[in-house]
Amino acid sequence: MTFKSFKHKVSNNHQLHVELAGNPNGIPVLFIHGGPGAGINGSYQWPFDLDTYFVIAYDQRGCGQSQPFADIKHNSSQALIADIESIRQYLKIERWALFGGSWGATLALLYAIEHPDRTSHIVLRGTFLGREEDYAWFLSPTGAAAQVFPKEYANFVKGVDCKDSWQCIADSFYARMQSSDPNISQLACEQWFSWEVAISKLVPDKKTSPNQIASNLQMKSLALLECHYIHNRCFIEENHVINNAYKITHIPIFIIHGRYDLVCKVDASIKLHEHLHNSTLSIIDSAGHSAQEIGIKKSLLRTMKHIAKNISTTQ
Repeated sequence: MTFKSFKHKVSNNHQLHVELAGNPNGIPVLFIHGGPGAGINGSYQWPFDLDTYFVIAYDQRGCGQSQPFADIKHNSSQALIADIESIRQYLKIERWALFGGSWGATLALLYAIEHPDRTSHIVLRGTFLGREEDYAWFLSPTGAAAQVFPKEYANFVKGVDCKDSWQCIADSFYARMQSSDPNISQLACEQWFSWEVAISKLVPDKKTSPNQIASNLQMKSLALLECHYIHNRCFIEENHVINNAYKITHIPIFIIHGRYDLVCKVDASIKLHEHLHNSTLSIIDSAGHSAQEIGIKKSLLRTMKHIAKNISTTQ
């Protein structure tokens, strides 16, 4: 149902792939994909009634159909925030809703903090706040993910020089992913990608291999960009989102999180909700991280219907 796609030039020679779907006169909503580096991959429209919403989706710097591919130069949270605002200005949208999961939730929050007057609603799934404890949850040998999936974690860190902390693990992967030897860099990307796939669902799909989920290029962009951002602590100060939550307390925010999410800890969404008096928190039992978990999927669909109904009754 995409009715238009185009390349949007932003700073430092980056070009973003942008897609428009739904009703051009409908409620504008920006779909912000996760990763970083996951790309939109053509599967972003299902939460939205395309008769009601004007859906804008784009591949962030360095991934999907954006160019240059897998480029980590001039690739930071601040650049991505500026990119979103550039798209809004280009499309002449006054205010829009933000819809993001995982890293997409992080970026939605970072943008809203910088541009609260341009944000009408925020829908977050599996919120990641970019704190020390969030990185440790995902990467540390003492983190929850490693404790629940010890065999998969052992495969993940195989060949890693330093395994004492999340930071040295991220640093080791970062160096290997940028190796001049393509065999070393490709293996590092595959290990990183496979680890995330292994822990993304409450019940892992062991019949499907990572190679069946993504191409080598998709693995590279997600692994490299995700590691790049974690290596640089998402280019934000510790507890940045919570410390600045007061700037967005007036915005209706819907927070959805799987109780057994091993990629992004549910505590992040709980803490965020405590600082946002205009937010709604839904913790989904029998769900992990993936947006494809049945309970999370239903909650996202209900939320988008609720927003549409609420807007229509106030107009």
